[in-house]
Amino acid sequence: MNINKKILFLLIVVFCTTLGFAQETVLVKEFVGQIEYVQGKVLDLANAVPQADYTWRPEDGVRSVSEVYLHIAFANYLTVSITGGTVPKETGFEMDFSKADAWTTQTTDKTEIMEIVSESFETLKERIGKLTEEDLNREVEVFGMKQSTRNFIISMIGHTHEHLGQSIAYARMNHITPPWSKKDSEG
Repeated sequence: MNINKKILFLLIVVFCTTLGFAQETVLVKEFVGQIEYVQGKVLDLANAVPQADYTWRPEDGVRSVSEVYLHIAFANYLTVSITGGTVPKETGFEMDFSKADAWTTQTTDKTEIMEIVSESFETLKERIGKLTEEDLNREVEVFGMKQSTRNFIISMIGHTHEHLGQSIAYARMNHITPPWSKKDSEG
């Protein structure tokens, strides 16, 4: 009987340990959901903006429509890199802030930009989906500030929503209604 209790105890320990590894953390699950939400809005709006408006900017020295979308993609790849992931080489992304302006001005072509932004979101979701509790607790340094990976990714989803808001303002300044607003007002 003692051997059966030991085997049962061992099986319970193995089961609980395996279960812990198999589960995605709540933050990771919710964060991926937020990425999917903002990705949908960004891409819907990017699609609604005519190609001719991709070079529009509210004034000199401020990002254009195309630059805002490419900045979002750059930030997605930055997040992948800082959290320990790998950005595909074919993206041309380098973890070098001195090259950020060149990267965000690489094209004004709507189709190319939508592909770049879409791929950046997919790469980000894949990376974030692999983060463990240990990864989330790991300290990273960003812009001279030390913080947990958890705090960093929370800040970055806020950053993405900020630029979605900027894109909405740009669209409305050009008499473009976000597609989801059209659906609501037609209802």
